[in-house]
Amino acid sequence: MDLKYIGYTFKVAPKEPGTEILIAQLGFANFESFVENEDGVTAYIQEGDWNAEILNDIQILSSDEFEISYKQEVIEQTNWNSEWEKNFNQIQVDDLVSIRAPFHENPNLKYDIVIEPKMSFGTGHHETTHMMVQHLLDMDLTDKKTLDMGCGTGILAIFAEMKGAKPIDAIDIDNWCYQNSIENVERNNCKNINVFEGDASLLLNKKYDVIIANINRNILINDMEAYMNCLNENGTILFSGFYQDDIPIIDAEVSKYGLKIDKIIERNNWVALKYIFE
Repeated sequence: MDLKYIGYTFKVAPKEPGTEILIAQLGFANFESFVENEDGVTAYIQEGDWNAEILNDIQILSSDEFEISYKQEVIEQTNWNSEWEKNFNQIQVDDLVSIRAPFHENPNLKYDIVIEPKMSFGTGHHETTHMMVQHLLDMDLTDKKTLDMGCGTGILAIFAEMKGAKPIDAIDIDNWCYQNSIENVERNNCKNINVFEGDASLLLNKKYDVIIANINRNILINDMEAYMNCLNENGTILFSGFYQDDIPIIDAEVSKYGLKIDKIIERNNWVALKYIFE
């Protein structure tokens, strides 16, 4: 499944809060990756989710309070490596975990995750990944059967194995992510991670003690029943990839299945939620 992306590079003035508002509205329109720059943001959407009227409902574009211009392009797979090297910065979490590319210096923390990035997680990457790692740091994952749904580069699956989880399934619909996760699992010498290409239909008849889902809000809601059907009794589920304002929407769906919020981590208006059974 070789997916192409459509990229929109927006110049936004004033940049703040214009860029934040723009990203939030684009997220509702199924844009899934964002890279901020000094002038605004570049937003990416899968070609299959794109249509020529995709920006018609983005209200900020017609606002008198902001001046916004943009250009559009089709993003080929070969472009992503250079995009990553320009935009991907090393992540450090609580002086315990480093997430870095091979071209970053090793800070010699307790946990060191090395990834060769091949697609953009975007502006939320640092915030949501950082928060999910914080949740996992606080959990006992020893021998917990774990799912990393929408695994991207496989960072969270790799860290879960470092924390003792096994076996682990890592799933992503994007072929680039699937291939990249396999490479990164091998790079980090992981032995208990199985990587799959596909969507929530792969979860049929599966069961997990821990589910990690760092995905676009709309996808989370759409696939909620599938996640809940494969969560073991007394299991834990972690959600991120959305804003603080989205919590009531997510919580309304999750609470239908008898789970409650156990912990919320917030970072630059992005949030990560930990759910357990009531």
